[in-house]
Amino acid sequence: MALAIIPLPHSSVYTPRTTIQFNAMEKILTVVQVVFAVGLIGLILLQNKGGGLSGVFGGSEVSNVYRTKRGMEKNLFLLTIIFTILFLGASLANILLRA
Repeated sequence: MALAIIPLPHSSVYTPRTTIQFNAMEKILTVVQVVFAVGLIGLILLQNKGGGLSGVFGGSEVSNVYRTKRGMEKNLFLLTIIFTILFLGASLANILLRA
């Protein structure tokens, strides 16, 4: 049994112009997402507290677990949260645009 391919009627919604606009928007969102990802990686690496792999396995030398963030450390922490939210928003926008 052969399958017949039925051509769909052309619609004014899917013009080449809107396709080009979506492609440009996808590229812009991808670049923005990469910029936020690289910035987020840098911010996380700047917050190094443990000083090696011993902190990962529970052998951290720092006995003061609960301490207040002050000054630059607090600003770095808040900037990391902001970059995380922006990265999440750009990722969701990119997914929704491609769906």
